[in-house]
Amino acid sequence: MPRRKNIKMQKPKIKEVKEKNASILFSRLKGMKDILFDEYKYWDLVIKKATELARAYGFRRIETPVLENTKLYERSTGKGSDIVTKEMYTFIDKNGEKISLRPEATPSLVRAYIEHGMFNLPQPVKMFWLGPIFRHDKPQAGRYRQATQFDLEIFGEEAPVADVLLILLAYNFFCELQVNVQIQINSIGCEECRKEYLVKLLEFYKERGRRSKLCGDCKKRIVKNPLRLLDCKEEKCLEAREEAPQIVDYLCDSCREHFIKVLEYLDELDINYNLNPYLVRGLDYYNRTVFEIWAIEEEGGAQGKLALGGGGRYDGLVKYMGGRPTPACGFAVGIERTITKIREKNIPLKSEEGDLIFLAQLGEQARRKAFAIFEELRRAGFKVRQAFTKDSLKVQLEEANRIGAKFSLILGQKEVMDGTILFRDMDSGIQEIVNQKRIKEDIEKKLNLNKGK
Repeated sequence: MPRRKNIKMQKPKIKEVKEKNASILFSRLKGMKDILFDEYKYWDLVIKKATELARAYGFRRIETPVLENTKLYERSTGKGSDIVTKEMYTFIDKNGEKISLRPEATPSLVRAYIEHGMFNLPQPVKMFWLGPIFRHDKPQAGRYRQATQFDLEIFGEEAPVADVLLILLAYNFFCELQVNVQIQINSIGCEECRKEYLVKLLEFYKERGRRSKLCGDCKKRIVKNPLRLLDCKEEKCLEAREEAPQIVDYLCDSCREHFIKVLEYLDELDINYNLNPYLVRGLDYYNRTVFEIWAIEEEGGAQGKLALGGGGRYDGLVKYMGGRPTPACGFAVGIERTITKIREKNIPLKSEEGDLIFLAQLGEQARRKAFAIFEELRRAGFKVRQAFTKDSLKVQLEEANRIGAKFSLILGQKEVMDGTILFRDMDSGIQEIVNQKRIKEDIEKKLNLNKGK
């Protein structure tokens, strides 16, 4: 038999590969924003104001999904709109369905109105919505790829009073936040009265080579959606539209009467507005009243390069989306842009805390007891704060000063044994010993005395 050769088994060479960029630091995606601690006081202020006004005017809160079928936006917002063609985050999910991150609130709210049979509710139905929207837009000051809006919609009311209600609410929102604004308003009429106007508008742009001066996007719009020519912010397009015919001169009797009544209401309410013949908004579904909210700068009047909000009427959209014929109107306000204006103007914020009670403790036994006292006071409705993770009494009292506490309760081992607690006035530094069993009554008494000063 042939001899079997000894085969030496070699251990496989293990190549030591160091992971590249093992210490990489991750950062935010382009156009995204973190909201840090100090900024949240502005968010609380703005959201509270939006919520209060919505409730006062009879709007009810609603929420919709962040993800929707892409066709919802293609049909409502328009396949040729900038949002759909350039800005939407769209992808195929694991079920093979084409879906999109919400780029605006109105289409989802219209879907909800139809899907849940809200036409059976007493009309009008007034919705209040608050949440994020996503657009792959060019990031710049006040414009993010994830932005937050609050949105108000009225379904089932065709009278001009609905338009006015929205404009009044938007105007009051900014005025009560001490941001000076002007309402830019126009009427783009209905489908019938726009026909003659669009003929005149196209004739205007064909005169004296105006078409050749337009930007690339507007050269496409002149074929697909000529009304959007008036909406472009490019400098050469702004120059080209000078002396363009005004749509208000071509309104039918019904649209003209509707618009006149809106303006009469605004005059009666003393709302600062400007009749802007070039305002058309960028979405296909609008008709009749359209408006935007522009900040008034100290120099140069109202500035609309970055509107703080806007909206209008969309009487045909519910039917177009498969529902019953339903008149509707709405508007949205950008939360980030509003906060930017508040911060630019250095508007002082009033403290919402007021009458804070700080509970300090010293020693393990006191800390355990302090937990129980804290919960008792919190459930009784007192604005009580603590720093249970800190051992140093000095550090705890420094925290009490930082947050502006009116009084501090100090609990040590002796107080635990005696069933007492030290009550310190943070302004005067005066301390007194009180019974733990009477702590709620004593706090109430001290706060009432403090308010009387």
